Amino acid sequence: MKNSKYIIGILLAGLLIAQWTINEEKTSSNSTAKETYSPTATTTESQSLALKSNPELQAAFDNRRSNIWLAGSGEVINILSDDNKGSRHQRFLVKVNPSQTLLIAHNIDLAERVSNLHVGDMIQFYGEYEWNEKGGVIHWTHHDPANKKSGGWIKHNNITYQ
Repeated sequence: MKNSKYIIGILLAGLLIAQWTINEEKTSSNSTAKETYSPTATTTESQSLALKSNPELQAAFDNRRSNIWLAGSGEVINILSDDNKGSRHQRFLVKVNPSQTLLIAHNIDLAERVSNLHVGDMIQFYGEYEWNEKGGVIHWTHHDPANKKSGGWIKHNNITYQ
């Protein structure tokens, strides 16, 4: 009886090690993928890349940087009510790495609302990062009507909103 429990334990440990090895091989084979994103990336790419750590966003947060343009991706974890004070903004929270979330503030007076957005959806974005203690805010995810800035974007379900 003790031997069969011992053998079962060894088999389970072997399976766990094999699964971990397979996951590590998949991760290392994706290590050459770009960590910044363009509006032409596919949904499959965005889902794969979103699992990365978004190191530029993490560094901006760690160093309390603001007013910098960054690209990233992540999973929508909460959809907030629109901010209707001044320019109207669609707001939602995105998990960009295991320890950081971002508030996305997307100006819907200058760009189309991101449609059919749901918790669990993957998005890509490019905009201006502003530090705060909760992880930061990305805004300017739209074109610049004055053509002074390059402007940003959000990509969801292969549609680019800018």
